[in-house]
Amino acid sequence: MMGPRQVAQGALFYEFSLERHVPDDHLLRAIDRVVDLGDVRAQLATFYSAIGRPPVDPELMIRMLLVGYCLGIRSEWRLCE
Repeated sequence: MMGPRQVAQGALFYEFSLERHVPDDHLLRAIDRVVDLGDVRAQLATFYSAIGRPPVDPELMIRMLLVGYCLGIRSEWRLCE
């Protein structure tokens, strides 16, 4: 439905800064400094199809697995949470 906005745009979004919520001495920050996964996408690009749904980012998947292992999170649902 077209017409004037009933709600201000700022009310639709919330501000969340990971930098403010994760302490500087946290284990995940140390892992981020040591683990370099920058070239993973390029190395695995041939295994992904150009058609269909976009693939899960391999760098994100590996990082999530590392977080789950380091923090003892065994549930995929809990890891995404």
